[in-house]
Amino acid sequence: MARLLALGSMNPLIGIALVLSSTFAFTLMGAVVRYLTRTVPLGEIVFARSFIALIPLLLMLAWQGELTTALQTKNPVGHLTRSLTGAVAMFLNFAALVFLPLAEATAIGFAIPLFTVALSALLLGEVVRARRWTAVAIGFLGVLVMIYPNVGGSTQGSGVAIGVLFAIGGALAVAIAMTQVRHMARMETTASLVFYFSIVCALCGLVTIAWGWKVPTPGELGWMVAMGFLGGIGQLMITESYRHAPASVVAPFAYSGMIYSIVIGYLWFGEVPGTMVLVGAAIVIGAGLFVIWREHRLGLDRTEEKRAEGPPTGGPTV
Repeated sequence: MARLLALGSMNPLIGIALVLSSTFAFTLMGAVVRYLTRTVPLGEIVFARSFIALIPLLLMLAWQGELTTALQTKNPVGHLTRSLTGAVAMFLNFAALVFLPLAEATAIGFAIPLFTVALSALLLGEVVRARRWTAVAIGFLGVLVMIYPNVGGSTQGSGVAIGVLFAIGGALAVAIAMTQVRHMARMETTASLVFYFSIVCALCGLVTIAWGWKVPTPGELGWMVAMGFLGGIGQLMITESYRHAPASVVAPFAYSGMIYSIVIGYLWFGEVPGTMVLVGAAIVIGAGLFVIWREHRLGLDRTEEKRAEGPPTGGPTV
């Protein structure tokens, strides 16, 4: 009966609006991260992003009466391993933004659903047939197209190539975390998955204080607070979007992150993505959309992992 009521209350337009808004919040958060990495230690940024994001999350959980639900768990070890994987992903994706333009880091992150399909087959025993494997292969070809100018003899320098490796590693780590979420979502609530992930990431960031933090200037502190709230609010909006529409309806709109990242990257940093980045991104987006469509046709449910991880846009979203 509750499921019927939930379906009856669905409004796809609200769901789409929420995922578009959440993607914008995550992309803007990524731009703030890119700006802060110039002067603020990476671990300090990770701590601020995770700790401050807890404020809107806890307020929302309290308002919905789900605060105690967030604390309840039947699998603390699973939460720890999944959250540590997510923390590694956050460090790698934020490190990529030190070296890469915003649009390029975002575009490489679009490979996350492709990694997830492969890992679901390898780790969870999910049956992946020829069509989805073909889409995965084509998507990874798109990634190669994007990164070739940076690793194929370009004069842009080794720093960009390092950023590419960070971005690919971050996308793989996010995909591993999403695969863990898919396994845990059978017994754990979305609230607990998001809550423990934020706590563990904040602690991982806090540990890096031993390697030296800096006292932020008032301006840096303001941007760090904004970054944390953007991450927390973006997470809440993406979670809420799946209450209003199925994953197959709202997930494709998360690819709006490419448009956001191009515009924000140009206006804030004067960055203009190269032709190969745009071509490769188009290939990866096309492959990702096919995977979403195919999984919809096969009746595969990705709602819980999307609620817990955010839209499939990679680096800036974690």
